[in-house]
Amino acid sequence: MSALAPSSCESLLQSMVAIDSVNGNISGRNDAERAIAEHLDAVGSDMGLETTRLPVEGTDTFNLLVTHRVGDAAPWLLFESHMDTVSVEGMSIDPFGGRIEGGRMFGRGACDTKASGATMLCALADYARQDARQDARQDARPNNVALVFTTDEEIGKGGIKAFVDDHLPGLGWRPFGAVVGEPTMMKPVIAHNGIRRWPIRTRGVAAHSCAPSLGRSAISMMVKVIDAIESHYISSLTTDHPLTGKAQCSINIIEGGAQINIIPEHCEIRIDRRIVPGEDSAAVPGAVEEVLDRLRLAHPEIQVEQGEPYIVDAPLDPAAGADFTATVQDVLNEMGRDSVPEGAQYGTDASQLAEIRVPAVVIGPGDIAQAHTHDEWIEVEQLGIAAEFYGRLMRCEA
Repeated sequence: MSALAPSSCESLLQSMVAIDSVNGNISGRNDAERAIAEHLDAVGSDMGLETTRLPVEGTDTFNLLVTHRVGDAAPWLLFESHMDTVSVEGMSIDPFGGRIEGGRMFGRGACDTKASGATMLCALADYARQDARQDARQDARPNNVALVFTTDEEIGKGGIKAFVDDHLPGLGWRPFGAVVGEPTMMKPVIAHNGIRRWPIRTRGVAAHSCAPSLGRSAISMMVKVIDAIESHYISSLTTDHPLTGKAQCSINIIEGGAQINIIPEHCEIRIDRRIVPGEDSAAVPGAVEEVLDRLRLAHPEIQVEQGEPYIVDAPLDPAAGADFTATVQDVLNEMGRDSVPEGAQYGTDASQLAEIRVPAVVIGPGDIAQAHTHDEWIEVEQLGIAAEFYGRLMRCEA
């Protein structure tokens, strides 16, 4: 083992936390995740694994595919973990320190979700080493295993979309199941909500503030728009799911006006809509438009329109992945761990895989309550549990 290959999951995670990989849409860097992708490429190669850089169009970085092939006839099992993190602004600790104290490792991404990636890579390296020691005629490893490190999960999900749309179709194999790493305290999450985010804009007429009657305020229009949406759309949402809860919607950003002495001619709000499994995201704009149409009839002076969505991400529906979920549960049961499936209100990359009918389960070390916090940390004990689970799953027959 070379100097690059880590001596433990803890040291690998520390090396990953030490690298700034704040999402490029937050940091403004087009190569925001390149350094960590290059680091993992080097580490994976030194572990004796095959690595492949998969370019992500429109960026100066790449998804990293790490694989171990046991045979052409063996089925493929996929693991996935994202490399990006949220902002480090306002953190009360060294975001890149990876300090271990009191059984916890501190740093941005330590919990969400570099721990998943580190333990998946360590488990894969161990799986490959054991395969190398096996007599192929007696006890060969049962699965080809792939681990993909993806970009841009925190904002646009550009990495997993590129993998699903551009990369996977050309690899010559299709996984029978996928494990997506997120902080779930090593409990299986089989359902989560989707996301639709989009703008609504009002258009007014600019005028000098000394003669406001000569203009029409886009902000005043937007006040009525917000009231209508909150009173007649958001309050009407009743759909829920037993694992992920009730459909949600909120208006979280507002921008308008250009100068203190000018009647504003433009205003924009941005809406976050959480889609529960079973809901149709495509129906959302029409339902909102009905509310806006009624508002236009009551107030013909209001000029309002919906913009194209920033992101549409489907929910993870548990219906299609029952067999793979059962396999995950069997491994957890063997380890004496809680195997009861859960749901989540947040979104993950798993939904993109489920959309192409690859059964996916979200499971990883750490607690989501520690993700994105000012002192983000993970219990070091969780790393060993995760590495053992991932390794056992790699050895399960499809």
